[in-house]
Amino acid sequence: MQLTGLHILLTYQCTYECDHCFVWGSPFQSGTFTLQELEQVFQQAAGCGIQEIYFEGGEAFLYYPLLLDGVSRASALGFFTGIVSNAYWATSPEDALLWLDPLVQAGLNHLDVSSDLFHGETMVTPQVRHALQAASELGLNAGDIQIEPPSTYRDPAAFTPGEPVTGGDVMYRGRAAEKLASLVSHRPWTEFTTCPYEDLLAPGRLHLDPLGNLHLCQGLVIGNLFRQPLGHILEAYDPSEIPVVAELIHGGPAKIVRRFELEHQPGYADACHLCYSARNALRERFPEVLAPNQMYGVFS
Repeated sequence: MQLTGLHILLTYQCTYECDHCFVWGSPFQSGTFTLQELEQVFQQAAGCGIQEIYFEGGEAFLYYPLLLDGVSRASALGFFTGIVSNAYWATSPEDALLWLDPLVQAGLNHLDVSSDLFHGETMVTPQVRHALQAASELGLNAGDIQIEPPSTYRDPAAFTPGEPVTGGDVMYRGRAAEKLASLVSHRPWTEFTTCPYEDLLAPGRLHLDPLGNLHLCQGLVIGNLFRQPLGHILEAYDPSEIPVVAELIHGGPAKIVRRFELEHQPGYADACHLCYSARNALRERFPEVLAPNQMYGVFS
């Protein structure tokens, strides 16, 4: 496996509990990187040819000194750096400049801000407007991520596997599987014979959580960087040997149900909904792969 990007979940904590959240972000979540752990990650990533480091969450700005130092260290090593945030901190244009300017000086290359009806009363919240205005004044490339309220079926054909989610309809994994899937029409479970959103054979990016888990998809782990070097995990990656991943490749979420003879509903909102439900049923059987608790809404 040859990665180009590593997306670091700096923390599982967040100021919001959005119904569509993949990672169950919440003020009550636990798990945050330390500076020493980040430095370890950067050094290993540099040795593996990774080019981009993104800081996400949860909400990465909740640990601003750590975020600032992380951006500075990653930039000094030559990484392209980005942040994904809900912009809760941009309470005014002046405040937005106050938060963003040190990050720009530290070498931040890109900012993505989440703005939709899950985060506020309008698709573009005042905080996001302030953040984007400040980014423009500072010469920082920035964009927004807008997820539509549940209404229509997300067409997999319009999505490139492995690409980051930057908008469109809800994907029913994580909290969305439990909070939103009942609001839309369901399709027969037998239709979901592929994983339409992730490149499972040759992923270009992975997510790394503060517990060291390396996620192929949120809650689908291929190794732990705090137990085994990143280079070893990538070199040894064989999707045909990893439970659940192998089934997804050879028949999608429907294959998981058939292979492990799982109980199931007649229909599901999308492939993610069936996959997440099946994985949840298999967690005790494959605890190293279907982890951690945080990704399945189990808070310590």
